[in-house]
Amino acid sequence: MTPEFEEHLTELLDQVVGYNPSADRSQISKAFEAAFDAHDGQTRKSGDPYFIHPVSVSKIIAELKLDVPSVCAGLLHDCVEDTEMSVQDLQKGFSNEIAFLVDGVTKLGKFPWTTREERQAENFRKMLVAMAKDIRVILIKLADRTDNMRTLQHMSMDGQDRIARETMDIYAPLANRLGIYWLRAELEDLSFRYLYPNEHKTLTNDLEATQEQREAYVEEVEGILRRIMGDNEVRCDVQGRPKNLWGIYNKMRHSKRTLDQIYDVVAFRVLTDSIRDCYAALGVVHEKFTPIPGRFKDYVAMPKPNQYQSLHTSLIGPRGERMEVQIRTYQMHRVCEEGIAAHWVYKEGRGILSSDDQQKFAWLRQLVEFQRDLKDPTEFIDAVKIDLFADEVYVFTPNGDVKAFPAGATPVDFAYAIHTEVGNHCAGAKVNGQMVPLRHKLRNGDTVEIITNANQRPNKDWLKTCSTARARSKIRHHIRAEQRERGRALGRELLERAFRQAGQSLNKAQKQGELKRASIELRCGNKEDDLLMQVGFGKVIPAQVLKLLFPEIEVEQKPEEPKGRLQRISRIFTKARRRAPSGIRVQGEMDVLVRFAHCCNPLPGDAITGFITRGRGVTVHKIDCPKALDLDPERRIDVSWDGDAQVQHPVTINVHSSDKPGLLAEVSKTFSELKVNISQANCRVTGNGRAINTFHFQVGHLDDLKVVMRTLQKIRGVYSVERV
Repeated sequence: MTPEFEEHLTELLDQVVGYNPSADRSQISKAFEAAFDAHDGQTRKSGDPYFIHPVSVSKIIAELKLDVPSVCAGLLHDCVEDTEMSVQDLQKGFSNEIAFLVDGVTKLGKFPWTTREERQAENFRKMLVAMAKDIRVILIKLADRTDNMRTLQHMSMDGQDRIARETMDIYAPLANRLGIYWLRAELEDLSFRYLYPNEHKTLTNDLEATQEQREAYVEEVEGILRRIMGDNEVRCDVQGRPKNLWGIYNKMRHSKRTLDQIYDVVAFRVLTDSIRDCYAALGVVHEKFTPIPGRFKDYVAMPKPNQYQSLHTSLIGPRGERMEVQIRTYQMHRVCEEGIAAHWVYKEGRGILSSDDQQKFAWLRQLVEFQRDLKDPTEFIDAVKIDLFADEVYVFTPNGDVKAFPAGATPVDFAYAIHTEVGNHCAGAKVNGQMVPLRHKLRNGDTVEIITNANQRPNKDWLKTCSTARARSKIRHHIRAEQRERGRALGRELLERAFRQAGQSLNKAQKQGELKRASIELRCGNKEDDLLMQVGFGKVIPAQVLKLLFPEIEVEQKPEEPKGRLQRISRIFTKARRRAPSGIRVQGEMDVLVRFAHCCNPLPGDAITGFITRGRGVTVHKIDCPKALDLDPERRIDVSWDGDAQVQHPVTINVHSSDKPGLLAEVSKTFSELKVNISQANCRVTGNGRAINTFHFQVGHLDDLKVVMRTLQKIRGVYSVERV
């Protein structure tokens, strides 16, 4: 080992022993040497020895005052991913505990993910599952991400933008949720530097130019606070600290003010021995300075979900300038600095929450639930971002229990937070005793009562009214279950009709296991229900099933002359015929009046189905369109794309991007280079430095749309592109 790393080892051991005198120094030294040997010869993009990264991560872990296995896992965390060492080697050489922690933060191996977003989602899922078993996993990952952000200047510009955005969207809010505020502030400021380099540089220069005046003001206020506390016999420490750059920039942007107009860029902290002294100190500062109405928050009586406790008050301070004072006990301050690390206990080699804190950190369990419920990677990552979002409202149940929700939450969110069945049957709500619509936005202090009805069911409109990932997940799950059931029922109906026409019995085939065999051979799934759903969704036609099960029967591809209600539908169909350049064949015919459903806007290349509409010919839907599944199955008709037709079709996409100058021009340039004309564009800033850009245009095929979306996705500052 080189003298440089021997010095690093000494520093790390001193750091750990400083907060844990009984720490096993030999275990840390062993992990240090093993990781040094494993990474020997590897370098970082900066040219430095790679091992400097695990050493830096372990020192951040020590700053969090974690135990010896966590420090060892920090040293070894990249060995499984980047060296010949395996999880089994760690189990043999160290312990199952250390091996589990390392495996929890190790990325998944090479799998055929189609997009970077899928890879990100699957890696995060894995980490969440490990985190549910041992909270130390996420703390080690946060330490890893912090050191990567500190050295991000050596990455490519695309890599910087991607990693900084992921850090700002997921890891900084996660540190906030875990109550580790110093780590959250550093991650935000480092992300700010790369996401908005010009704004970061300008703000940094402006703050440096006014540093002397600020320091003089801090010294003056600290002196006043110490004096008035002493005069009133309140024992305390007083500290003045600058707010982080991202927080200042956000305040300037949201309030549309310049730095000169932002007064509370410094927060003052008063630390006391007891809760009684906290409220005594509050009375003293309110007596000395004028409090600003509506700016007092009591997180002592009502802690945040991450157990942050403090009294916050904004005042008119010396020279008429606004200032913020935070008052808390030394114990509350320790929890604030250490976050969730102050709440766990060690049991059987695992870092778990104490029983009293299990309910307080229930949001951790919710994140793990989402990874099970949400299979779509975009939905999953969006759910994580929503639930980690910092702004919250606190409301009461009729029994007086406190529930925390993201700002903008509605009674629907509240209902699903109580129980899934309460949400599914939510028919109305009372807020503070008054009936309100389900789209009503909840406010701090509201008392919410949910009214249920056994006949009520979720619908797609509810997705527009709710804010929490839990509610969205449960609503989507219910809607999809209903769609599958409708598809299954329609599939059975279509097969029964086809079997009757062929002189066969569907029930007999089912009892003999023939439907299950057909499902497997037609690659629908392992169950007969899978076959029924695929027939109902139009992905398998009844003739395919008959041909497979009864090859000796000549299957008539065209249906018999319709009778009864189908005959009336056929007459409507006949009247609707006319030549139209739609690019659609209806039961093999081209001369039919066709319209495309606006709810799903199908494109050539999409799987489609048709429905006969009185007076309007045939309406074409995507096969999985929810509205199509609600339509009368008797009006369904087979349609297909005409491969020779050259028809342009309208399509709409949403481009989720950063809100930075020049990006929209680059997006427009991309459309121009691809020879795609934009018919309409709408741009909306959503806050937190993000924007949603909606574009309406026309393409000839689904493949053309995919080219557009892939090309836009490559633009720096574009986070995702989705078809509407």
